[in-house]
Amino acid sequence: MPIHEDSLRQGLHNRRRVLGEAWVAQSVENANALNVEFQRMITSYAWDGIWSRPGLERRTRRIMVLAITAAMGRWEEFELHIRTGLLADPADPEAAALDLATIQEVLLQTAVYAGVPAGNTGMAMVMKVLRELDLVPPKADFFAAAPAAAR
Repeated sequence: MPIHEDSLRQGLHNRRRVLGEAWVAQSVENANALNVEFQRMITSYAWDGIWSRPGLERRTRRIMVLAITAAMGRWEEFELHIRTGLLADPADPEAAALDLATIQEVLLQTAVYAGVPAGNTGMAMVMKVLRELDLVPPKADFFAAAPAAAR
C-alpha cells in the first residue's frame, strides 16, 4: 500500500501530540525489516487518516480508544492511552489529556456495556499506572454518600 510522505508526516505529528515524543521516538527507533511497513501503515492510516479527521475532538477519540480497548481486552493499548492521557498537557487540546473524573466515567460506562470484568480490569490497570506516576487518589469513605439503609 503506497504511503504519501505528507500523510506520514502528519501522522507522526498527531502521534507525537497524543502519545508523547518519547513513545513515538522509541517506536521509530525500534523499526526493523519486519515491522517498518506496519509502523508506516498505522502512522499514515490511523494517526493521520483517522486522528486528523474533523468529526471528533482528539480527547473524544482517546476516550473512545479507552472504551474500545477495554471492551476488547487490549490492555497494552489501554494502558498506553491511560498513561499518555494522564501525562498530556491539559492546556493542549491536541494532546487529548485525561483526568481521573473522565477515566472514572469511561470505566463505569464500559462496565455497563462491555461487562463488569472489563471495567474491573480497566480500574486495576488505571491504579497500576497511577501508582507508577505517583498520582494515587486519596482514600474515600465507601458509605459517605450511600443511603442510610445501605450502611
